[in-house]
Amino acid sequence: MKPKTICLIGLFFFVLSYIMFSNSAAFEYFKKPVDFAHWFNLIGACLLLSFNNVFPKNRLNSVASFITALGVVAHIGLCTIDFIMWSYGDNEVAKAALSEHISNTPSILFPFVIVGPSLLFVGLAVHAANFIKTHTIKALMVILGAPLVGVSFFILKNGILMLLSCAIFSLGLTLLICKNDSSDL
Repeated sequence: MKPKTICLIGLFFFVLSYIMFSNSAAFEYFKKPVDFAHWFNLIGACLLLSFNNVFPKNRLNSVASFITALGVVAHIGLCTIDFIMWSYGDNEVAKAALSEHISNTPSILFPFVIVGPSLLFVGLAVHAANFIKTHTIKALMVILGAPLVGVSFFILKNGILMLLSCAIFSLGLTLLICKNDSSDL
């Protein structure tokens, strides 16, 4: 399978997970019989690693590839934590204990919850920066969409804005890799 196809499948799963995350009432539905939202997020994030192979090879790409890879690793860790949390079912006491333990363990909290998962968005935005002069609108969709996902979720706590930001981010990436002339990449 071509890396571009893998990227598109990854974006599909990634956006699908954000659709599930954006509606908290429906999100509970997607947690049975397995936590579909986090599985789709995990699969999508892992497949997004293929973006490291479709963008131009240069110094900026090397930095972006490293950041993207760190972000994928962090997404794997975050999804693992979420799967463990999900496994407690309705046991809110156990969930609270795990949350407190993670909050009191900086070596888990920062790389896998606070900073790490954002690196996937940062890495892909750095990749998009390669196109700021040639495909300004598409690149800006990615560059501006990336931080908006985090701001809308963590600061504004708005699921719909988070989904919209993720869709703009993903659409920008899709447009960047689906140009008629692939020699531009």
